[in-house]
Amino acid sequence: MNEHKPLSRELNIDQLRDILAHRPPFLMVERLTDICSNESAVGWKAVSINEPYFAGHFPDYPVMPGVLIVEALAQAAVALISYSSNISLDNGVVYFMSIDKARFRRPVRPGDMLRMPVRLTRARGSVWRFEGKAYVGDTLCAQAEYSAMLARNETPEGGAKGEPDGVEG
Repeated sequence: MNEHKPLSRELNIDQLRDILAHRPPFLMVERLTDICSNESAVGWKAVSINEPYFAGHFPDYPVMPGVLIVEALAQAAVALISYSSNISLDNGVVYFMSIDKARFRRPVRPGDMLRMPVRLTRARGSVWRFEGKAYVGDTLCAQAEYSAMLARNETPEGGAKGEPDGVEG
């Protein structure tokens, strides 16, 4: 991997909104800390009873859906790559491609603070592979491996918006 190069700051919610295409209620990361450029970071999410999915999942025992925990892990990883590589919403969007080895160990409930360390495990062109874990305190709640790719916006050379840039198989 690249040389360990800590970036000088953490990202708050406003900075994350500048690099992630998601918006509430689907923005699942509120802060990114411990950023090592193109290597790792820690995403954070305060789980609130006011989130819309709790109305139906489950009303008598609210639990954050596992797929949304994995989405939060993916958003933390995309924020790491977008920030490290200076990818903005003006020049492209990073899309989720695959999820592997997802495991759910403990329910995440309203009032929990999710701590989500994510790590880049492979980079090939504009495709990245990550591993992420979601903790409440020191308790592992979920983990997964996943990949994402950059789809560039329209370019002066005539490329189509959303067309993959240099995807390698």
